[in-house]
Amino acid sequence: MRPRSSLGFVLFCWIFGDVVAYNPWGFPRGDPSPWAWVDVSQLQAAAPLHPVAVQCQEAQMVVTVHRDLFGTGRLVRAAELTLGSAACLPVAQSAAEGTVTFVAGLHECGSTLQVTPDALVYSTSLNYKPVPAGNPVIIRTSPAVVPIECHYPRRYNVSSDGVKPTWVPFRSTLSSEEKLPFSLRLMNDDWSAERLSTIFQLGEVLHFQAGVNTENHVPLRLFVDNCVATTTPDKSSSLQYPFIDFSGCLVDGQLDDATSTFISPRPRPDVLQFAVDAFKFAGDSSNLIYVICHLKVSMADQAPDPLNKACSFNKASNLWAPVEGTWDVCSCCEMRSCGLARHSRRLHAPSRWQGGRARRELPSQFGGCLHKVGPTQGRGIVCVAGAGSGHNHLLISPPQMQVTCGWHWGWLQLLVWSC
Repeated sequence: MRPRSSLGFVLFCWIFGDVVAYNPWGFPRGDPSPWAWVDVSQLQAAAPLHPVAVQCQEAQMVVTVHRDLFGTGRLVRAAELTLGSAACLPVAQSAAEGTVTFVAGLHECGSTLQVTPDALVYSTSLNYKPVPAGNPVIIRTSPAVVPIECHYPRRYNVSSDGVKPTWVPFRSTLSSEEKLPFSLRLMNDDWSAERLSTIFQLGEVLHFQAGVNTENHVPLRLFVDNCVATTTPDKSSSLQYPFIDFSGCLVDGQLDDATSTFISPRPRPDVLQFAVDAFKFAGDSSNLIYVICHLKVSMADQAPDPLNKACSFNKASNLWAPVEGTWDVCSCCEMRSCGLARHSRRLHAPSRWQGGRARRELPSQFGGCLHKVGPTQGRGIVCVAGAGSGHNHLLISPPQMQVTCGWHWGWLQLLVWSC
């Protein structure tokens, strides 16, 4: 009688084609290489050699079977061995080594896939079904099924030339659904803090500070594309006054009764400050003014251009002057055309040259007060427009809509009181 012994569970691990016996209780689970699990308990093999060896490759598994399957010296026939529920036949056999070899794709021969938190597990089986030889009434070996699994760790770099993530340079970094919090605030006269008092009188100056939080980002430079004062929250209000226009031209400062200007130099590239003389709409009885500002950013190392600039009118020199960059970036402010169809939503914007401008009350009249009654809306999603682009901007409404590229609208609600 042949000796009977149970081999239990035997696992094999292949790394770059090398066959290594596996101890199921000592396998380092952190190893990123694929590994195989084979259960030969049904074979009850007496031989010390493993009768079934499995190699888990990138897209296929290679199963090598010793024909002395039970370790008794009796060789099984290759035709009695199949792989998987599809009963795939061996592709090669070696008479010298007494082995047969199966090669099957991971999804072939009826294999199944199981996804675990740590690995992709492809399962199949080696099937031995003896055929009566000589006398069809008897067989001398028992059928056997050898379960086989190939484990592929999910946390594994399969790239032949992996890219290390970096924020610099910006053009080589892909950011998905990146959120940039914007802000638009009224500041006190020395810009040291947000203004606590909400009362303004005509003749005073409104100090605006626009900003963007660039934490965990490449350095960015903030611009105010346009700011419009309206009598309703609707950007298409029929009565409105754009005091910043044409991609960053502070046009209000060009008027005779105004000293409005961008503050230069900036405190930081991601902050832009500007001062605007208080005004009210002439003949309007609602006393309510909404200030809507359109904010955008560019890379900090990108030179200002006609689409990304902050320009004030210098009355002493009668020229437009930029906060940074060369003077020629502001030349389009005088021509009132800066190379891109503007996104401000004015329909009947008053014009200085047409004489229909929203009238600023003279300081000597001191006939009104401005009162801030609403919060700033200071968050949105944008993408940085690269040099020479400027055509890939998209309005965001409402704020925090997840888009790849966009602009940001911030608004302040002001109330004009008759004192």
